[in-house]
Amino acid sequence: MHITGSVAVVTGAGSGIGRAIATALAASGASVVAGDLAATGVEETAASIVDAGGAAVGVGADAATTEGIATLIACARERFGPVDVYVANAGIMGAPGLGDDEADWDAIIDVNLRAHVRAAKALVPEWLQRGAGHFVGVASAAGLLTQLGAAGYSVTKHAAVGFAEWLSITYGDKGIGVSCVCPMGVDTPLLNDVINAEDPTARMAGAAVAGAGEIIGPDRVAELTVQAIEDGRFLVLPHPAVLDMYRHKGSDYERWIAGMRRYQGTLG
Repeated sequence: MHITGSVAVVTGAGSGIGRAIATALAASGASVVAGDLAATGVEETAASIVDAGGAAVGVGADAATTEGIATLIACARERFGPVDVYVANAGIMGAPGLGDDEADWDAIIDVNLRAHVRAAKALVPEWLQRGAGHFVGVASAAGLLTQLGAAGYSVTKHAAVGFAEWLSITYGDKGIGVSCVCPMGVDTPLLNDVINAEDPTARMAGAAVAGAGEIIGPDRVAELTVQAIEDGRFLVLPHPAVLDMYRHKGSDYERWIAGMRRYQGTLG
């Protein structure tokens, strides 16, 4: 995928990783639709891109819904042209533990998983006709490993990785590129909110991430994501140590689970 001259949609672009990816894509020559529930945040993202000489528009839309996705795609088409790159970045941490009720699970499944499925359903048929397109699913190292203290987050990030794998296997020989981004700790409002949460289980989840490795800036994630799009690479690991952890997990699952229990115990 040649980013220069392309049209990209980035969800969850009001802050954090989404804002960084939108900015990096624009700097590489893409016209960007920055989407987020927080319209003020994406307007700031778009304004900063335009001030730097790029092309962008901010749109307040719910990327977890078919209607919101349609709004983002239509805006891109009207302002810049057909969508070439779609970055499904919007995500939530969800309720700690098992969650209090079914509404917790409905919310996190919609945002962290169904948003990816719905976006792909909206774009893949057109991309197949054109023989080109690139889908980026921003998951998490939790999708390869796990997330202590938050079942919903762990389950949906595993599912996001699985969906990205399926897309790549099914359509990779038909001109559609797929990248799956799996960072550990990134300095974003989402992580900071969990680290500073009042709920002790949520704080433990944040401590697990913070203690597992370096907390990096979102710009680093964005840089590697843009490079993966250009290179047509599937797995993006901003924390290289995740690959060793993943191999360790697969080589001896029982030992890995026992080790995670011990790690959880050290976090109280």
